[in-house]
Amino acid sequence: MPATYVIGDIHGALKALKQLLERIGPEKDDRFVFLGDYVDGWSESAELIQFLMELSAQYTCIFIKGNHDAWCEMWLAGEQPVASWLQHGGRATVASYNKLSEKDKLHHLAFFNRMLNFYEENDRLFIHAGYASMHGPAYERFEGMCYWDRTLWELALSMDKKLKKDAVNYPKRLLLYDEIYIGHTPTLNYDEEMPMHRVNVYNVDTGAAFTGRLSAMNIDTKEVWQSDPAYLLYPTEKGRNP
Repeated sequence: MPATYVIGDIHGALKALKQLLERIGPEKDDRFVFLGDYVDGWSESAELIQFLMELSAQYTCIFIKGNHDAWCEMWLAGEQPVASWLQHGGRATVASYNKLSEKDKLHHLAFFNRMLNFYEENDRLFIHAGYASMHGPAYERFEGMCYWDRTLWELALSMDKKLKKDAVNYPKRLLLYDEIYIGHTPTLNYDEEMPMHRVNVYNVDTGAAFTGRLSAMNIDTKEVWQSDPAYLLYPTEKGRNP
């Protein structure tokens, strides 16, 4: 049976992604769901996007948009770079794109335009950050909530394990899906180096932009693969570390 692997935030760490894929050793019918934040951090953001486009010609790939991708997309479309973007990894992304032709940049922009805000399948949700609407991400008033929201993860973390699903005060947001896969908030923030699982939410961002590893999870078996810490693969760079 073909496997589906969900992959957390990469942040320009192309070496980590290549290493991760080598360790997974995917079969030709396997597929990948990427949870976003492909850019901003390590020095190979443009090269990573090119690699992802080529990978999608070999495997079925679903690309979710992250907040850093939204920033980069606006810049590639001709908008002035947002100051907060430049401060949080955007400068490295701009530097990587300075190597590309205008034609290549347009191809990359089209790739960003095709990214999904979320993906639903078989009572599973794949989304970069979360959603605030109790009716699900399709009902958000602002699409940016899909790649900025942290309240869903905070809710999952704070849940009383004794609370039953049929309780009147059980959060409706968590009843919409059997499983929810997110990135956006590094598990390093909670002193965890592996993906975290709370209630029905799986956080697969293990901090590759900082001192963590890039992670992938088989959504059926829940087996996890990881790269080496990304900073060891880019020893002369800071990534998004202070």
